[in-house]
Amino acid sequence: MDVGTVVGLVLAYGMIVASVGPSTLMTFVDVPSILCTFGGTISVVLIHFPISQILNIGSVIKNAIFTRPQSPLDIVSLLVSFSEKARREGILSLESSMDEVQDPFIRTGLRLAVDGVEPELIKDILHTELAFIEDRHKSGTQLLEYMATAAPAFGMIGTLLGLVLMLQTLDDPSKIGPSMAVAILTTLYGALLANATCLPLAGKLKIRSSEEVLLKEIAIEGVMSIQSGDNPRILEQKLLAFLPPSMRPEGQE
Repeated sequence: MDVGTVVGLVLAYGMIVASVGPSTLMTFVDVPSILCTFGGTISVVLIHFPISQILNIGSVIKNAIFTRPQSPLDIVSLLVSFSEKARREGILSLESSMDEVQDPFIRTGLRLAVDGVEPELIKDILHTELAFIEDRHKSGTQLLEYMATAAPAFGMIGTLLGLVLMLQTLDDPSKIGPSMAVAILTTLYGALLANATCLPLAGKLKIRSSEEVLLKEIAIEGVMSIQSGDNPRILEQKLLAFLPPSMRPEGQE
C-alpha cells in the first residue's frame, strides 16, 4: 500500500471536516447538490468513455493507492545474476531458473532469448508490449483528469440552477435557503471531487507509470545484454546508468 496516498486523502478530507466542525457536518450534505455534481459527472464520463474503460476505474484507483513498484536495484541484481549464470553455464541454463522471475515482462524477454529469437525481434516485441502498457496507464489517467474537469463544471451548473431557483422565490424567504444551498454546495462538491481526489490520483498514476516504464526499459536493456553475452560487470554498469546517483549502491554514485 502507498501510505502517502492514503494519508494524503485522509488528511485532505479530514482537515476540511475539522475546519467546519463534525457537529455541523450535516449542514454540508444536500441531496440535490450531490445529484447535480456527482450524477452529472458520472453521466458525461459514460458519454465520453467506453463502458469497458469505466468499469476498469476500480483497478486504476487500486494501482494508485495499493501498488508499490519493484525496486530498480532488485531488478538490476536479478538481471546481473542471470547474466553471470548465462556466462558460466550458457544461456540455455536460464530455462531452469525462470520460476525465480516474478515479473512476466522480464520472464517473456528471457524466454525469447533462451529460445534463440533474433535480437531485433526480441526488442520489437518487448517495446511493443511496453507501448501498450503505457497506453493502458494513459487511459486511466485520462479518465480521472476528465472527471476533474467535469466535476467543477457541473458544480458551476448547479450554482446557476440554484441562483435561478433563488431569484424565482425572492418573494418567499422560506425557499431562498434551499436554493442557495444548491447554488453554493454544488460548487463545493465539484471543487472537492476535482482537487482533493481526481487530480491527485491522476498525478500519482502518472508517477507510477513513469516508474514502471523505467523498470521495463531496464529489463529490455538487461535481456538484450544477456543474449549478446555481455560481461556481467558491464551489464551492471549499463543498468545502473538508468538510475539517478542517489539510487545507486554506495560507491557507484
